[in-house]
Amino acid sequence: MSKRTTPQPGSDQSPISESERLLFGGQLEYDVGWNAHHGSWLRLSLWAMARSLPRLVVTAMRLARWADRRALRTVAVSEIGLGLLQAVSLVAVNAVLGHLLATGAITDRITHALPALAVVSGAAVAGALCSAASTAATGTLEPKVQRVATERYLTLVSRVELKAIEDDEFHRLLDSAAWGAESARRMVKYTTSVVNSLISLVAAAGVLTVLHPALLPLLMAMTLPSAWGAMTKARRRYVSFHQFVQHARAAQLLVRLLIDQNAAPEIRLHAMGPFLLEHFEGMADTSEREQARLARLDARTGLLAAAATGAATALTYGMLGLLLWTGAMRLSVAGTAVLAIRTGSEALRRCVLQISDVHQESLFVGDYERLCEEAGRRAIPADGQSLPAQVREIRFEGVTFSYPGKDTPALTEVDLVLPAGTTIALVGSNGSGKSTLVKLLCGLYAPDEGHIWWDGVDAARADRAQIFDRVAAVNQDFYRWPFTARVNIGIGRPRRSFDDEPIMAAARYSGADAVIDELPAGLGTLLQRGYKGGQQISGGQWQKVGIARGRYRTGEVLVVDEPTSALDPVAEQKVFDQIHALADQGQTVVLVTHRLHSVRHADTIVVLDHGRVIEQGTFDQLMDPDTGQGAFREAYLLQSSAFDQAVTTENPPADGGQALS
Repeated sequence: MSKRTTPQPGSDQSPISESERLLFGGQLEYDVGWNAHHGSWLRLSLWAMARSLPRLVVTAMRLARWADRRALRTVAVSEIGLGLLQAVSLVAVNAVLGHLLATGAITDRITHALPALAVVSGAAVAGALCSAASTAATGTLEPKVQRVATERYLTLVSRVELKAIEDDEFHRLLDSAAWGAESARRMVKYTTSVVNSLISLVAAAGVLTVLHPALLPLLMAMTLPSAWGAMTKARRRYVSFHQFVQHARAAQLLVRLLIDQNAAPEIRLHAMGPFLLEHFEGMADTSEREQARLARLDARTGLLAAAATGAATALTYGMLGLLLWTGAMRLSVAGTAVLAIRTGSEALRRCVLQISDVHQESLFVGDYERLCEEAGRRAIPADGQSLPAQVREIRFEGVTFSYPGKDTPALTEVDLVLPAGTTIALVGSNGSGKSTLVKLLCGLYAPDEGHIWWDGVDAARADRAQIFDRVAAVNQDFYRWPFTARVNIGIGRPRRSFDDEPIMAAARYSGADAVIDELPAGLGTLLQRGYKGGQQISGGQWQKVGIARGRYRTGEVLVVDEPTSALDPVAEQKVFDQIHALADQGQTVVLVTHRLHSVRHADTIVVLDHGRVIEQGTFDQLMDPDTGQGAFREAYLLQSSAFDQAVTTENPPADGGQALS
């Protein structure tokens, strides 16, 4: 199968690659959602963009003020001073030409021109000093602006609901926001240049107006085509970016997979390197075609703008020649007019280009601002009702919950009571809703319907930070932080100091102390290959580290989701014994597991199926044919039978016959 792109007749867009179809299920773009949110930007005219310039400057200046007010003041004073000095220089040049081209002895003319020449020289020196001060301050300001902008959106994103993180459209905003932080940095430089160019333009325009009013509109006509061309290109590339942002991220994913440590064994074992490289080529081919399309359109736009600019330039200098020929303008004034036209046209050209750059960056800063607004709107509430000092029970009442984009609820009308100081086991097949129920218990989601009561406080109205603080979780897929062993355990309570004694106490509880003893730098060993001194530990060792993390957190409620899947039987039994002992100490334990033998001593066993609670009770109740409904008993007996058969197979009778019967 070819991994090249498939043509789409009649479309000006780049075609879809077969790699997109095979690996990602279709074209990777944000089409409908993006148009709904951003189409208004594409309808901006040059006049609308000119009107939007003050707002864009204010946006850039606000970010700069947050970053470093002193540096911002230095840039502002330097740039304004630089523009005013250019105006002074033009006026002084006009005086110099007037004296030099006047009648009389050459020595007298030079003598009379000396003061004006001194002003020109002084303005040049002062301008150089202003430029140097502005450059130094801008260099200080730019990285601070990027840092402040990045910190702002990351702070907001870290506080959003989990539903937002799992939302594709929110992730598109995240992609753009990362660009927006860099764009905010560039906007400072571009806005500085715009202000400087505008001041120079006003100075040149003022001189031209004094010399002859007819020259001013011609000067403007020289630059408007360039403005149109620059803005057209900016809008076109902005559209392309948003249509291809997910495509570019997917292509980078293929690159990362080829060098990923976890994927490396399978890539070599299955000879996947050529496969991934072939599809990377297909994705890159699509991107290259898009860049070529933009280049062709930009070339056409540039030719049209250049032709119009050339015609306006010829008309301007023709008018200047006509004024000289008719005697309406003296030669000295014409010389000053030429300098003013050149200064003004250069200022206009720079201004247009920089406004184009400012506008293009502002589009991404606009995305950044929308991300910040959306993150604020979807943030976890910072306040709410306080939980009781000692919660007696947590109660699910008619809880229904659906994941974004899913038609079938993950949980439906769940009623459940979790008394404090008890062990509650959640069992059921994959997709039955166990992990979803746990996430709602932890406060990561809010129910679509129903309530989760912490005694008399509804979790939907509670201070969510307090819920998080009361819960410790040990998940099967807990995150393996690319940090030291000390941090991987201590991050259960990151606000505490990372002292060895309490961390090692948690490690001894889970058996991770033996793992740490084998590491070359003990708790200070980096658990990530690819960096100096980094080590790799096994899945079972990681699981012990994860359990130690949960122990170090010491939550009022301990959620344990398949904690022993990578442990040997002896270590597994030790962990389950420790978990049950926690309930005796007053901690509420919620155990999620497929290993039904481990739930025999749970106070309550809850059986879920397709998001509904179909059975609950003690082990004896569920195993009793008269009291249980049979789902748990049937699954338990099936697992026991499979285990007995495995033991018999591993230890066959001496004659070998009974094992086969």
